Amino acid sequence: MARDEVGEPRWIEMPSINDDSGFHLEPGQNYHDLGEQYPDAPVPRGMRDAIVHRAVLDDITGVSKVMDWVSDGDLVIVEMSNLLTRELELQTTVERIRDFVEDDISGEVVRLGDTRLLLLPNDFESVKGPERGSSAYY
Repeated sequence: MARDEVGEPRWIEMPSINDDSGFHLEPGQNYHDLGEQYPDAPVPRGMRDAIVHRAVLDDITGVSKVMDWVSDGDLVIVEMSNLLTRELELQTTVERIRDFVEDDISGEVVRLGDTRLLLLPNDFESVKGPERGSSAYY
């Protein structure tokens, strides 16, 4: 393709890519959900690399996966708005997460607004700004 030509990108057939995943990529598709396409993709990690996971907890059953991520050294942002109406389950969930992160692996749990938590493994620490005053930890 010459530099002066403006057109659509060319599609290249790659026989090494297996189409058995059930996902079909259409030319011109605007959004590709890589998490759906590659749910267990191997992520290469170098020294001091970090992965940030986003999780939405619908109930307490997702806590074990969140704890796995933090124990692997990953940062996790947990959205818990679905638990706000179930006070006992919310309290139990927060206690389990806090006990594991702060007591077992010496990390930090930081409250982000009313519905989210930031879970930091022991390699990371939060920094409080002078204009914010005291922190909003659980």
